[in-house]
Amino acid sequence: MRRFFTILLLLLLAIAGAGLWFTRPDPLPSDLVTGVQGDAEAGRNVFLAAGCASCHADSGAEAQEAPLLSGGRRLTTDYGTFISPNISPDPVHGIGGYSIADLASVLKRGVTPDGRHLYPAMPYTTYTRMNVADIVDLKAYLDTLPADSTPRQANQLDFPYSLRPLLGFWKKAYLTDSFVAAAPSQQLERGRYLVEALGHCAECHTPRNRFGALDRSRWMAGAPNPAGQGMIPNITPAALDWTAGQMTWYLQSGFAPDHDEVSREMESIIAGLSQLPEADREAIAAYLAGLAPME
Repeated sequence: MRRFFTILLLLLLAIAGAGLWFTRPDPLPSDLVTGVQGDAEAGRNVFLAAGCASCHADSGAEAQEAPLLSGGRRLTTDYGTFISPNISPDPVHGIGGYSIADLASVLKRGVTPDGRHLYPAMPYTTYTRMNVADIVDLKAYLDTLPADSTPRQANQLDFPYSLRPLLGFWKKAYLTDSFVAAAPSQQLERGRYLVEALGHCAECHTPRNRFGALDRSRWMAGAPNPAGQGMIPNITPAALDWTAGQMTWYLQSGFAPDHDEVSREMESIIAGLSQLPEADREAIAAYLAGLAPME
């Protein structure tokens, strides 16, 4: 009997080891980009569209010309509390020491430079669709921002969510770089990229399954507020009957057609989108108008 349990234990350990090896962090190659000079001005537009400041800048500083990305914002969830890290160019406490490949692995694979899985509170589930050229430009822009030496704070997660290796299994099941909506025109393709690859609108506006992954069959149909207060609205044509012009104006001004102001959660998002080229806001509006209606 003892031999049986010993063999069973060894078998279980072998299965667990194989599972962890199969789901190990998979960073992008270090020579992903060589000899390429990023465009910081173009990178600023990527930064604005991706909403980086909404989590990593001090509250109220999102619209500043050169925001201080010291992190420290807290997101309380059913899994525990996530605390946004310092992503300023500080080489010790920020990301100043990251290579372009390091940043690309964070954004597209959810893997840190030291080879750990990242929690999807950082929306790499959206950023995985980013073009590498945009990441090169984004890095060039981030390097122009002021450095800050504020140390990163550790997340405060409940067990077993605090076990990072388990994220590998989650990624195998749910991390995909495929787009959701069709894009039969150049404008819709641009809008889809801005919404599904940069803007991560679905991270709040799409409901999640029991494992915390987005329910792609209910794309943009509204969801419980991740902060725990109320609902994030349905923004498909079934619930949002705005014209493209009204949506474009909202993304610029923060005012709805009925003159209601943008919600608190959207203030930092509008602060970024309002600084994008008008054609980008029009593309986002066209994308949203073309979504499948969801009741």
